[in-house]
Amino acid sequence: MPKSKRIVVKIGSSLLANTDRLTPRFGFLQRLLDDVARLRDEGYEVILTSSGAVALGLKTVGMTPETAGLRDKQAAAACGMPLLLNAYKQVGLEFGFEIAQILLVLDDFEDHRRFLNTRNTVARLMESRIVPIVNENDTITTEEIRVGDNDRLAAKIAQMVEAESLIILTEVDGLYDRNPEEEGAQLVEEVHNVADYVEAASGGFSELGSGGMLTKLKAANMAQNAGCTAYIANGDAEAPLSSVLKAKRKCTVCLPNPDPVSMWETWLADRLQMAGSIVINDEAAKDFDGESAIRRTDVIAVNGDFTRGDVLHVYDQESNELARGLSDFNSEEARILMRNLELPARQLLGYQSDAEFIRPENLVLIEERHLAWDAPDQAA
Repeated sequence: MPKSKRIVVKIGSSLLANTDRLTPRFGFLQRLLDDVARLRDEGYEVILTSSGAVALGLKTVGMTPETAGLRDKQAAAACGMPLLLNAYKQVGLEFGFEIAQILLVLDDFEDHRRFLNTRNTVARLMESRIVPIVNENDTITTEEIRVGDNDRLAAKIAQMVEAESLIILTEVDGLYDRNPEEEGAQLVEEVHNVADYVEAASGGFSELGSGGMLTKLKAANMAQNAGCTAYIANGDAEAPLSSVLKAKRKCTVCLPNPDPVSMWETWLADRLQMAGSIVINDEAAKDFDGESAIRRTDVIAVNGDFTRGDVLHVYDQESNELARGLSDFNSEEARILMRNLELPARQLLGYQSDAEFIRPENLVLIEERHLAWDAPDQAA
């Protein structure tokens, strides 16, 4: 997929659903899809990642954002999704284009085969000039198996389709150097290193949405790694997309890394959830460069329950994250190999193995461009 003129747009719940009545904001949808139609006429391809299903379904199940639990939200998503898609369908037809719905879960991004299958579906829709509307399948996800926010979901889609731009539409003008409600808060108009602003962005959730500014910065970082420009902008504006792309109003622009990594390395590095982790000893960590395999003699701790093919986070003994890579063993096998170094791998596993936990071709180093994850509590 060529990168030129492909845009992924994330739309927050508060833009799509009226906070008090929990009904669609058709005025916003008119402005948004009018702008989408205009951009399509200029040769752009647009993919939408849309929140709003849960918010629009809450009234149907007799709940409010403050009182709804997990089961309520799952039921609300089932009721709200037809309302959301119907609103998009009605307005989209006014501007002469068709829409399609794609519902995804965490494994559709974390499993590489499913990632590629999703990519192929999106590509086929765009070939037919159909606007894909992507959302997490909130009717079946739980806290343990969900992406959790559509900001990072949109960033993964942007990586998947090799988008030129990711536009995150929200309720504020962009990233501020402190809480925007504080006196003297200044809009940050250009960001090179997202890590510089993580502390300032921590905390803060909208009433209807599931993510604050921190998740938007994480999403922007993922886009940057893939060579994609990320914009964080207020969605309540005329021509909400083209005015950002053409620099006609203030927003936050997160500039792409000038040396983007391959899609394979991006998929390895930018995770939505930690499947598991390992800790390597000081000797292995001292000259660690990602060019050699991580062997069982290097590993002193295995954390989490994971399967073969899951991506593991690699830490040193001081809890510094060094790399991420594809595991050659499940967690039970990994622990058996680590605890019984005196016995050959074949005797422990029942099959021949060179006991490489992660092969070098399946490793990607964590660099300054990446937001490192905190190490979990160590467990042997």
